[in-house]
Amino acid sequence: MESWGGGPDVVLRGVTKRFGELVAVDQIDLEVQPGEFLALLGPSGCGKTTTLRMIAGFDEPTEGEIEIDGRSAVGVPPNKRNVNTVFQAYALFPHLTVLDNVAYGLKQRKVGKEERRKQAQEALELVHLTGRDEAKPAQLSGGMQQRVALARALVMNPKVLLLDEPLGALDLKLRKAMQVELKRIQRDVGITFIVVTHDQEEAMAMADRIAVMNVGHIDQLAAPSEIYDRPATPFVADFIGDMNHLEGTLERDGEKLVATIGGARFGIGRVVREARAGERVRLGIRPEEIHAGARGEGVPATCQTAMVLGSHVQIVARLETGEEVVAVQRRAGEERIDEIGSGDQVWLDWSPTAALLLGPVEGSPGAGAAAADPVEVQA
Repeated sequence: MESWGGGPDVVLRGVTKRFGELVAVDQIDLEVQPGEFLALLGPSGCGKTTTLRMIAGFDEPTEGEIEIDGRSAVGVPPNKRNVNTVFQAYALFPHLTVLDNVAYGLKQRKVGKEERRKQAQEALELVHLTGRDEAKPAQLSGGMQQRVALARALVMNPKVLLLDEPLGALDLKLRKAMQVELKRIQRDVGITFIVVTHDQEEAMAMADRIAVMNVGHIDQLAAPSEIYDRPATPFVADFIGDMNHLEGTLERDGEKLVATIGGARFGIGRVVREARAGERVRLGIRPEEIHAGARGEGVPATCQTAMVLGSHVQIVARLETGEEVVAVQRRAGEERIDEIGSGDQVWLDWSPTAALLLGPVEGSPGAGAAAADPVEVQA
């Protein structure tokens, strides 16, 4: 990730938002650097949209401080903050042309007609909508309407652009295309983008850093690769990407932690939540980290399904304990993994660095231990 210079564009210090008895956002701290593309990611109700609305000025924090461009924004109305917001619903004026929609904010600022037209056309060129000036919103596809909404926000030259689930109304193919387009636009204009999304793939594809939110807190703030490879909490490990969950018994082998699963002992690569030796623990292992073979060492299992996915094979296997494990691996190599079929015995193995210790099994001593503090890692 690039290193940003100067002070942050957005700062949140100890920000809390309550709606009656409900605590939507609970004491979060966050700094967003100039030119950064930050994603606020989490499930419904985690506080991500409320956080965005407080930055925009639509909601005021119950406690804490918000700064935009080095100045306090608490009590400052939305139209006086140097930010613009793009919503999922686009909110285009149906009776206005594309050009007039884009130029609307400039008109409110009393910018002259010719200058408005020039700036609006430049914004439309930026989002690849040249030649659509006189079209009405109803004549455009969903992706084009989204670009018009972006152009309308960007033409105002905000310090920060806020995007609330901007791709949520698009179909899958168009959503993927717009992920690339949004990232390109952000790099071209150099403006700080903060996007709210519940879609982990969307956040991983676009953002420089991701703030993973859970019940009003930021569980982890880091680059996408760091969050995927080194989740800071069990929630992040479960929420980001696919994860196999296995139970084993935790042991110490000198200075190392190992887990016994099905009679085999495996090293542990990272402790996400601590547990004590002798406890039943939960391990997390990514499907692509598991090797399934017709022979070898590891944990014995029975193949339930095997699907050839082009250059890869996905195998779902059941352990003797009844747990199901998904392994995804390349077909290349001496062992023809794609010849394994339903009912065949397979052996599951993984490298010592692949397993994440996610803490004691629920109901075990220590299972209620506090999660690790949120971790920020600079890539």
